[in-house]
Amino acid sequence: MVRTRATNVGRAWVAILLVLLALTPFSSTAQPKRVPKIGVLWPNPPATFDFIRQGLTELGYVEGRNIAFEYRWAQDKLGQLPDLAAELVQLKVDLIITLAPQATIAAKNATQTIPIVFVAMGDPVASGVIATLARPGGNVTGTTRMISEMSGKHVEFLKQAVPGLSRLAILWNPLNSSHVPALETATAVAHSLAIRVQALEVREAADLDGVFAAMARERADGVLFIADPVFFIHLRRMAELIAAARLPAVCNFTEFPKMGGLIGYAPSLPDEFRRVATHIDKILKGAKPGELPVQQPGDFELVINLKTAKALGLAIPPSVLLRANQVIE
Repeated sequence: MVRTRATNVGRAWVAILLVLLALTPFSSTAQPKRVPKIGVLWPNPPATFDFIRQGLTELGYVEGRNIAFEYRWAQDKLGQLPDLAAELVQLKVDLIITLAPQATIAAKNATQTIPIVFVAMGDPVASGVIATLARPGGNVTGTTRMISEMSGKHVEFLKQAVPGLSRLAILWNPLNSSHVPALETATAVAHSLAIRVQALEVREAADLDGVFAAMARERADGVLFIADPVFFIHLRRMAELIAAARLPAVCNFTEFPKMGGLIGYAPSLPDEFRRVATHIDKILKGAKPGELPVQQPGDFELVINLKTAKALGLAIPPSVLLRANQVIE
């Protein structure tokens, strides 16, 4: 009788142990949580991507722990973007982040299924990558810099700073799909202010010397260059060429007046790039990119280099200086 009771107790303990073993996963068979892989398709050196990384960090993403990146930098060779986009698709990344229309179009041509989030695109509707800002459609969304509207404002600001402006050189890149509507808007505003426009094409940095020679021949008395990777990558050289030509200039980069240019008017770059992280987060959590509205700029910054103005013999009106977020003296 005692033996039977002991046997029953032993069998009960064996049964309990078997249940516990069945409920306890072995480390050799446990499935680690998959880390999403983000493709980064960038035309220029990676410094600007740090703002997006900061935004993702604020949302709880840590590189190597719950997010991973595959970087592809074109290093100013924009013709490489289609091949780089194809590489990211072959790697089966979960999402592709793009900067510049050339990169976005390359990514869209490479995939119609992998979500694409573009950053600070000038005019995504005119470029044909989305249907509307409110409902982009397809596999694409992102943030826009509203480059057409901005280009019109640039002409107005330069005219206010230089009342005698009569011949404006506008530098644009025909390979940038956002530039045609931006050039049309800037030209229309210029004509309304009795300013003659000299539109000069810049497809690559090698074109700059010839373009500035043409500006001198035409006696331009002001310069606007429309936001493009070619100009951003070579922004310091642009500032040097414009300074050597002794011309007042305006552009879509607030870094420009800090390098010696006259006026920069643009959305806040850190804010603009960090906001991309919210779209990435939503898509990784299941949202469809085509249903996420394209984000428009929130904050704009006007930076004026008063030292440059004085060197050019310009007296910037107080009404313009009062609007400036930063005045460099």
